[in-house]
Amino acid sequence: MDNAAHLVLQSSLGAELSQEEAAALGDIMSPQDLADGDYLISEGAADDSLHVLLGGKLEVIKHAGADETVSLAVLREGDLAGELSFIDGAIHTVGLRALCDSRILTLKREEFESIVDGNPQLVYKVMRAVARSAHRIVHRMNYEFVELNNYIFKQHGRY
Repeated sequence: MDNAAHLVLQSSLGAELSQEEAAALGDIMSPQDLADGDYLISEGAADDSLHVLLGGKLEVIKHAGADETVSLAVLREGDLAGELSFIDGAIHTVGLRALCDSRILTLKREEFESIVDGNPQLVYKVMRAVARSAHRIVHRMNYEFVELNNYIFKQHGRY
């Protein structure tokens, strides 16, 4: 098994994949290294790539006006990034910046679509991984919304 296939199997993207499926996916993915402070994705940019964080940390940031940014979350090893733009090609509403030296494995939609007909089960498993990732994000956001509401209403609006 080559290195890319091994990296795929160790990621959340490879949770359900066989070694053969991981090899097929690894053949069309490319590794990328980011230095501390480098941007993987810039807010407002169009990108059709799915990224797997293999090592390091990525900060999800949103511009808050002028030169200020707000940190929304921190992605850790194994997390996926760019899932929705990978699916629908929409521009990114947030940016991703490396908090330390980080290693990414990237899958371009065009490359992924090239294997759809020959590997329908692989495609299904990858999309399940994307759906699981999106579900985790929504679950976390719902939890944070409930906690914020509890804080505001149980404190009667006092901070």
